[in-house]
Amino acid sequence: MIQTQLLKIGNFNLKLKHLLILVVLILSFSISLILRSQVLDYGYELNEFDPFFNFRATEFLVNNGLFEYLDWHDVKSWYPNGRDISATSQVMLHVTAAITYQIFGSSMELYDFTILFPGIIGALTTIVIFALVRTIGGTTAGLFGSLLFAISVPIIIRGSMGWFKSEPLGLFYGLFGLYLFLSGIKSDNKKITISKLIGGGVFLAFGLASWGGIQFFIIPIGIFIFILPFLRKDFRFLIWSVPVFVISLLMTTAIFERPGMGFVLGMGGFSLIIPTIFLIICSFIHKFNNSKNQTRNYLILLVSILLISSSVLIINIENDFLPSPSFRYLNAINPFLTTTNPLVDSVSEHATTTIHESFFMHSIFMIFAGLGTWIIFNKLKSESSQIFPKHLITFWIIFNKLKSEPSKDFPRDLMVFTLILGLTGVYVGSAFVRLELFTSISLIFLSSIGLSIITKEIFNYKKQLHSIRNKIIKVSYVGGILILMILPLIFPASNWVSILDAPATILNGGTGYKVATNDWKDSLEWIKLNTPSDSIILSWWDYGYWITTMSERTTVVDNSTIDSKQIQKVANILFSSPDDAWNMLQETGSDYVLIFVAGQKFMTYDGNLLYFIEGGGDESKIFWFTKIAGVPTEKYLYSDGISGTDYFWNETLLGKMIPFSLVAYSGPNNQIMPIYVPGFTGIYADDIKYIENNNDPLKLVYASPSFTEQKPGVMIGIFVYEVNKNYISIENLSNSNISK
Repeated sequence: MIQTQLLKIGNFNLKLKHLLILVVLILSFSISLILRSQVLDYGYELNEFDPFFNFRATEFLVNNGLFEYLDWHDVKSWYPNGRDISATSQVMLHVTAAITYQIFGSSMELYDFTILFPGIIGALTTIVIFALVRTIGGTTAGLFGSLLFAISVPIIIRGSMGWFKSEPLGLFYGLFGLYLFLSGIKSDNKKITISKLIGGGVFLAFGLASWGGIQFFIIPIGIFIFILPFLRKDFRFLIWSVPVFVISLLMTTAIFERPGMGFVLGMGGFSLIIPTIFLIICSFIHKFNNSKNQTRNYLILLVSILLISSSVLIINIENDFLPSPSFRYLNAINPFLTTTNPLVDSVSEHATTTIHESFFMHSIFMIFAGLGTWIIFNKLKSESSQIFPKHLITFWIIFNKLKSEPSKDFPRDLMVFTLILGLTGVYVGSAFVRLELFTSISLIFLSSIGLSIITKEIFNYKKQLHSIRNKIIKVSYVGGILILMILPLIFPASNWVSILDAPATILNGGTGYKVATNDWKDSLEWIKLNTPSDSIILSWWDYGYWITTMSERTTVVDNSTIDSKQIQKVANILFSSPDDAWNMLQETGSDYVLIFVAGQKFMTYDGNLLYFIEGGGDESKIFWFTKIAGVPTEKYLYSDGISGTDYFWNETLLGKMIPFSLVAYSGPNNQIMPIYVPGFTGIYADDIKYIENNNDPLKLVYASPSFTEQKPGVMIGIFVYEVNKNYISIENLSNSNISK
């Protein structure tokens, strides 16, 4: 039936199976695009923080050209030093977006194009994953891979509309490069093979230049090259094909400033170079050594290389003669590493992945992947074993068929690569949340191959079973798979779909409130229209990209976090006394200070507004502020780690800038206490300390609408203070009076 010919075009016969493949790919693409579009229900905006910088960088590239972009030293960030853009950002993301915009999107605004870009790239990646998984496990596996990729929560979360960041394009290039590499070493046509291997290296390098996380693809590739001599005997092919891929990858990577030569001469490059050298030496051992001792000699050589490499790495820790990767990458390789840098720890995406998060995000993927892993291990066995009771005749027959020797369509070396990718993906994904992307990719590979093998065996099995029973089994199998795939989309209440249903960060300030307000947009627009164009804005680094991009003003720190000492200085300013903070503000050249406070307003019976202000703004970051500033947390926070002490509210610049004062503490059963009690929540009234035009270090010049509006609800409060350049501190005023 599937082989039925529908149409003949030249030498190509369009069959029913081709139509079915097309339908499934269109379905995968559509599902992916729909799920990635949910965020647009709240407003057509870029999401999160980094996309605003990427938009600004792409805009600069479109307006000024490539050479100007590569020489661009951005003086509007990290005042007064600025930032070298091409050396500190994802160049290929900006270049690719600029080129595709000029080809496909020139009829629309660039801002709108960058909102759509990640969603479309993510949807197109469903086709890439189809081709990649198909190369390993056949067409059915590829189709399963495409469908699973379309509904993967970690991938969608970091690839939705508006998420103009590194991950979507990095995965597109990285997976496409991996596809070309694997299909290249699988191909028998040398001309095609060379093109694929060179293309694989180039596109994988593009992935590295789009997102640094693609470095984690290097780990399974390096391990795979180490194992190839034990799996394949066609050394005449391997001795040139693998080096062609590695050389093209490293040469292309070296063109970019980032990752550039730091990657080539660092752990990334050596993770490819050393296995390649091992492969070449093994080819000579294969040629000149007795076949009886070849495997032994391979193992001796492998152990020797691993020992030498380990020694070099240990020595490098002390001497640092080779470029070292950042802590986040070392932490992914060794999850037991701990950091002493509170700035790294404060970033939520660097948090260690919990078991609950893993089960929620992957659920059915874990089931399918576990099954796939078991099947692959059994197919790699030379002899089968009967593990099912014979009275379960149907499943016993099917699963014993699954343990047959690897077929031509599913080569042994690619099965091993699948296991390597699966295990390394799960391993690195356990280090921190952002790398759950790789866990998802690995589970998709394993799941797809496992499901495809079972599906083929069930649908191809025709003997020993009554036809009606056979149909019941097939229908039950299809129904079971559909139920398992649909269930996470509708159950529980907090399901896969609901977690993706959230407003863009600029609409709710990155809080947990599912509201869409214009507070941030209005505030940034106010700064743009009401402050001098050369103004210097100081805020916490979270808001730096928004200010620079939307307000077109210079910032002291931003989300690139390239200077931890400057970020620490900002934290110290916020937690110093107003007088000391004012002196430090003069040193930074700051003209304005911006803070963000989130919470909820409620109306009392007598018509007054009171506030809960622990909603995810600066008031909720006090713990990390103190850690980064290097001051004792207990001096500023009570034991709950949330409620500010009297010292914080009365003696620090940030406490004075937050326009609220404590009224009481609310506890269980509507208890009210005048002082802090563990488990109680603070109730606040509005209280602007710096508003009059008098001798204060700061003056409030703007407050966002959800604070000024006299009605209950969510408050996304942005407050802009002007630095009083003529301020005279109490100490200086006293000294002046004494001198008189």
